[in-house]
Amino acid sequence: MDARPTTEQRELADAVDRLAHKLGPSSVGDLDDHERRDRLDGALQQAGWRELRTGTATAAMASGVEAAVVARALARCACDTAFIAPLLAHDLVRRAGAEGDDVTRAIAVESDLNGVLTTSGRVVGTPALAVDVAGSTTALLLVESDRFYAVADVALGEPIEGVDLTRAVAPIAARTEVRPRDGLQPISADDVTAWTALAVTLTAADLVGAMEGAVSLATEYAKDRRQYGAPIGSYQAVQHMLAEAKTLTEGASSAMIHAAWAVDALPPAQARAAAAVAKAYASRAARTVCETAIQVHGGIGNTWECMAHVFLRRCLLATELFGGDGPQLALLGHQRWGAVHELR
Repeated sequence: MDARPTTEQRELADAVDRLAHKLGPSSVGDLDDHERRDRLDGALQQAGWRELRTGTATAAMASGVEAAVVARALARCACDTAFIAPLLAHDLVRRAGAEGDDVTRAIAVESDLNGVLTTSGRVVGTPALAVDVAGSTTALLLVESDRFYAVADVALGEPIEGVDLTRAVAPIAARTEVRPRDGLQPISADDVTAWTALAVTLTAADLVGAMEGAVSLATEYAKDRRQYGAPIGSYQAVQHMLAEAKTLTEGASSAMIHAAWAVDALPPAQARAAAAVAKAYASRAARTVCETAIQVHGGIGNTWECMAHVFLRRCLLATELFGGDGPQLALLGHQRWGAVHELR
């Protein structure tokens, strides 16, 4: 693969970055500014970035790399708008044969957040959740039948407060009716695997963006904060902490870019494995990086007013969404064991 971004991808990244810096929160207090958030939602809708994965059943309008570019840039500025879930919803209905629409939908996930909610009946069997629900009243889930899956809708409850201050969460009660979508074709297990690869990759991109935001926040603080007559960034101990955080971020970025490329370039099982590698790496790195950002800030890093905890909270949710490092490493282990067993 050629990991270098194309001209179009660089222009997309610049456009998202400009929007995120203009309308994203610049302080913790900005998270309560509903007018700003509405303008951010409107700008994202107008740009059409949530619909990047619409298209035909066999080809999306944009690649997984472009989708990851947007997710990464939004997370870098802790943008409090729905992107990953609506984009995944559009990708799911595309795989089922729909050309796309402008309705914003979330994705129903299991209560432990490990994967998309799947049922075999007409109602939801156990309580579940939907994440990234801003602007959505329904969520998509899968109905399993004879090795194929139907895409269906389920109603969302009222949003509740979660660990992530930038993304809304809504409960889905047990016994909630499942409503099949008209005009959609069943999708195969390979389709679900390929879609899951995209979902896991986008959460890895979100983690990379949040890590970059945390490192930038801590670096700027280290330049400005003075102790004993010098910026704290001039002290070797702080430099080493920031250098390690930067190194972890770059490593996670490399793995994520490969996974984003693999979404459309490799067979579903291989793409899913690449996504697992990226997510496992990013999940472990993200907490270290965000905690380092808090430590660099010293005492103020443990206060509500410091943005460092916003990035940490975002990473805590993104880590668990579609599976953290444990489930990803388990999947890789099962795949490797299966390959070894076949060779024997």
